[in-house]
Amino acid sequence: MSLTIPDITGLFLSKGHAQYDGEPVTQLEHALQSADLAERAGADSALIAAALLHDLGHLLHGLGGTPTQQGLDDLHQYRCVPFLRALFGPGTLEPIRLHVDAKRFLCAREPGYLEALSPDSKRSLQLQGGVFNEAQATAFEALPHAMDAVRLRRWDDMAKSAIADTPSLEHFVRHLEISAAEHGLRTAS
Repeated sequence: MSLTIPDITGLFLSKGHAQYDGEPVTQLEHALQSADLAERAGADSALIAAALLHDLGHLLHGLGGTPTQQGLDDLHQYRCVPFLRALFGPGTLEPIRLHVDAKRFLCAREPGYLEALSPDSKRSLQLQGGVFNEAQATAFEALPHAMDAVRLRRWDDMAKSAIADTPSLEHFVRHLEISAAEHGLRTAS
């Protein structure tokens, strides 16, 4: 089943009030903060859409609560891609798919990054395969969209403020629409 933009906004409105695993924000607040940071950084609509949607997989599983506290990796970075593939292209989907590996990459390459992660991010890191070794880090950085995934990861890390003021979900719908339209034009030609 493919999601439409109204389906996505409906999912955020119906399930976005859930607490973001182990953080002081809801799923929707985290998504809005991530998209706001991307927009402020001058990212294009495809990457802003990725920032908004990168954790949508958390809203699609039925695991409840905080899966990492149960010792489970919910594979959220992969879970949402099949639902979004008909709507968005690689500029949106690949940073979503790669944002967990971007965390593993940054832990390997950036001194102090691992130590700065939140407790839940550290817990999920272990479930997601741990810090990349040098060969894995080199292979990751050679992937198309890897550096966009790193940018997304940094926004993801910063989007956990209980007091952030962001634009509404409706504000970011235009980036979803632009990204979807660009993908539609590419697939039609």
